[in-house]
Amino acid sequence: MILYKVKPKVSVIIPTYNRLPMVQEAVESVLAQDFEDFELIVVDDGSTDGTAEVIRKDGGRVRLIEHAHNRGVSAARNTGILHSRGKYIAFLDSDDLWVKGKLRIQVHFLDENPQYLLCYTDEIWIRRGKRVNPMKKHSKYSGWIFEKCLPLCIISPSSAMMRRALFQKVGLFDEALPVCEDYDFWLRVSVRFPIFFINKKLIIKRGGHPDQLSHRSWGNDRYRVIALEKLLSEYPLKEQEREMVLSEMKRKCQILSKGFLKRGNQLDGRYYQEVMRRYGIEI
Repeated sequence: MILYKVKPKVSVIIPTYNRLPMVQEAVESVLAQDFEDFELIVVDDGSTDGTAEVIRKDGGRVRLIEHAHNRGVSAARNTGILHSRGKYIAFLDSDDLWVKGKLRIQVHFLDENPQYLLCYTDEIWIRRGKRVNPMKKHSKYSGWIFEKCLPLCIISPSSAMMRRALFQKVGLFDEALPVCEDYDFWLRVSVRFPIFFINKKLIIKRGGHPDQLSHRSWGNDRYRVIALEKLLSEYPLKEQEREMVLSEMKRKCQILSKGFLKRGNQLDGRYYQEVMRRYGIEI
């Protein structure tokens, strides 16, 4: 690893919040890579568990950036991006790990394939300490995968490596979204650019722990609907793309409306019916 090189090949960004044991393991999985031309940035998003103190003692192998208070994973990733210097950028969530070779393989792919702005890899899933097989809905795809990205997020941020130029073209992560910020980002990317899938299991996704972000917010489709509305209002979609977005919007709004009404929440139940009417979707 080259800490103070003005232009490292890769900037690795780990956002973290109160995950001291896990983030130490994540850091070590980066430092154990067999590719050395990178900088490692840990963005401590207002942790109160001593994360900053521990990372600061790491012997200068890690650049530590601290938020004064918790601002969310999107803000932490964006801070890392804005402070990074690499040609390529790779994220690692603080509860995940990288397999040795991950950086080398993705750097080689992007070096040899300038037509791609982003590549991502397959995953090993660990739930509550045991390896499990991902469900079919989490299958991975290559190329123009916008339609595959609409139902749910199929790209793990920890598996992706991208060119710096990508952020200039699609923007940063949406800091208004507490969850599903990755879903929103990958939609903005996949509607405009092809994405390459490297069919190698190069990350370990650890789930099932209490502070897992996707488990801390009920009804994540609420935020996916916001992302779909952004696409419809802010992007010049082709007719076929617009129809795909409206179809997914209908499916998600129907599920949310029925869920809220079943729980006796008339206000939110009717809200998602109104969202469908707003876009001419038959209820």
